[in-house]
Amino acid sequence: MKRKYIIGLIIVVLLALIIFKLASNKKTLDKKNQPSQDSVVRIPVKVAVAKEQLQALNLIKTGTLAPFKEAKVLSTTGGTIQQLRFELGDHVNEGQILALMDTRLAQLDLQKAQTNAAKLHRDLETYTELLQGQAATQEKVNDIQQNYLDAVNQVNQVKKQISDAAIKAPTSGTISEKLVEQGVFANAGTQIATIVNLSQAKVQINLTEAEVYQVKQGQAVKITTDVNPDDVFNGEISFISPQADETHNYKVEVMAGNKEGNPLRSGTFVYADFSRKTTQNILLIPRDALTQGVKDASVYVVENNAVHQKQVKTGIELNGMIQIMSGLKAGEVVVTSGQINLKDGAQVSISK
Repeated sequence: MKRKYIIGLIIVVLLALIIFKLASNKKTLDKKNQPSQDSVVRIPVKVAVAKEQLQALNLIKTGTLAPFKEAKVLSTTGGTIQQLRFELGDHVNEGQILALMDTRLAQLDLQKAQTNAAKLHRDLETYTELLQGQAATQEKVNDIQQNYLDAVNQVNQVKKQISDAAIKAPTSGTISEKLVEQGVFANAGTQIATIVNLSQAKVQINLTEAEVYQVKQGQAVKITTDVNPDDVFNGEISFISPQADETHNYKVEVMAGNKEGNPLRSGTFVYADFSRKTTQNILLIPRDALTQGVKDASVYVVENNAVHQKQVKTGIELNGMIQIMSGLKAGEVVVTSGQINLKDGAQVSISK
């Protein structure tokens, strides 16, 4: 009996040791399989804080060119386009015939209306003579006279339709759009072309509240472009909006004389130099923070030891710093060194 008790106790002890060993091994394996907090690779970077600074700046703004005049050429009557007298890029003068509509049916209607008007005119003369001899009533003469006037109006309406079949240029300029071809049918009001007049260039600019009070209508402005930086176009302010838009900017238009051959084209980005200095509170970051060129700029912003790429719109450069027009806020931290190793969401460590 005593021997059986000892053997049972030994078996229990052995089982306990086996269970303990298995639990210990599992704990060791779990620790090995668990990712280490220290295994995350942090890329060392240098950073700077976006700060607002008060700067005295020359008032030079970017804007876009719009045509001095832009007009749509519309058909004033429906019909088949019999002749098309222009091509893309042609220079046309105001009043020049650009297209002719088919008027053969209208010509037949005109002949019919003229014949009817002539008959009623003869009837009116006949009944007027009869009225003088008291062989007709005044009421009959009045009816014929009204019918004759209606017939004359009908003749004039058909003549107007035939005249409208000649589509004329509403302004002088260059054909920038050709929307139809000869032989197609066009309803009244169909646009057949667009004419732009670039004899003068209209520059559209947005000024801030601080800037708009420093300019006045009629003020001289110098216009330059990146395409032809040596060419200077002289203009003057033709319009200042009395009301700001939703972004608190004021629309300003500058009329500039275009040179021979119209080198300035609609849609071109230009610089307008108002020859004034203005003091502005602008947002600046180091130029080195940009990951791409100025025209397609972006930066890496650090948040909670991770970076996120943001697109930004840049302005002027000042001693290694660059103005940020939009995309960043004051106080945000941007990467200035180490961007080549970064991607969106990467973990970083800030080095001094």
